[in-house]
Amino acid sequence: MGFNCGIVGLPNVGKSTLFNALTQTQAAQAANFPFCTIEPNVGRVAVPDPRLEKLAVIAKSAKIIPTQLEFVDIAGLVKGASKGEGLGNKFLGTIREVDAICHVLRCFDSGDITHVEGSVDPIRDAEIVETELMLSDMESLERRIVPLEKKAKSGDKDAKADVDLMSKALDLLRDGKPARLVELSKDEVTPFKRLNLITSKPVVYICNVEEDNAATGNAHSAKVFEKAAAEKAQAVVISAAIEAEVAQLETDEERKEFLDSLGLEETGLTQVIRAGYALLDQITFFTIGPKEARAWTVFRGAKGPQAAGAIHTDFERGFIAAETIAYDDYIAVGGEQGAKETGKLRLEGRDYLVQDGDVFHFRFNV
Repeated sequence: MGFNCGIVGLPNVGKSTLFNALTQTQAAQAANFPFCTIEPNVGRVAVPDPRLEKLAVIAKSAKIIPTQLEFVDIAGLVKGASKGEGLGNKFLGTIREVDAICHVLRCFDSGDITHVEGSVDPIRDAEIVETELMLSDMESLERRIVPLEKKAKSGDKDAKADVDLMSKALDLLRDGKPARLVELSKDEVTPFKRLNLITSKPVVYICNVEEDNAATGNAHSAKVFEKAAAEKAQAVVISAAIEAEVAQLETDEERKEFLDSLGLEETGLTQVIRAGYALLDQITFFTIGPKEARAWTVFRGAKGPQAAGAIHTDFERGFIAAETIAYDDYIAVGGEQGAKETGKLRLEGRDYLVQDGDVFHFRFNV
């Protein structure tokens, strides 16, 4: 399973159109009025990885199974959501559960589609959503910090550490800045994640532009890129309208021809995946055999047993070793047999740090 990403934004910015295109479904009713997405729509898409196909050809694999990316289309947010306005409570509950946030911003002018705020201004829109999320985080922290402060005063070291972390976050939030900008030491990273703050989640700003500007962006999207650079976020330019058309095409050849005609090298989906991977520090490893060639996702820094656990918990529990071939070596020597003959197949143990593109065969005993 790849990462889990919530698509958010104000009503009528193109969230559901984008979701439909990305997941090639019409599950979300992309109607032109607020709150048409009430239950979060969940869609899983295959992550394109050309390496997988090359490995499958060499191993003569009968089946190719890419890793998956999950998108959650979350109901449109409005001002006052942190106080329960619109679908605020439902929205905030759902967004806390995702790994990363894809924030769709309207960067196109259209008389046909009304804007909930009356005009097109992606920076203002981003700040409306972020303000609601920051208010929710502040309220959550202010509620939790009071009993912890009492414990800290009575000498509880863990409580004091938590209070220090919460105070850091609150200082930033009260200054109108998201919690992801908190400076953390190595030891603070894990406990900070446990605070489960919405504004600590990585963000990809998706600038939804007109079809004519899909390749280069426009003045609106340029401002968003500046904002992203200033706050440790990513930004991509995408045309939801183009993505919707690409989703209807049946073959890779048709898709390539269509994208070429627009001066585009890749779909918006590919850009969003790449940005998400960069934010979440995800890497891919492979299991390759005659039955199937399969891609799996783990976080960078995962060790051998954790990679095994991505396949099945029994593999992690009974992990003995991982027969490992680097992707480049696998291609260069023509597969597993060639790797054995040239000494490129290594036996790695529990402390091995997984590298992007590793081809594994796990040894385990349960």
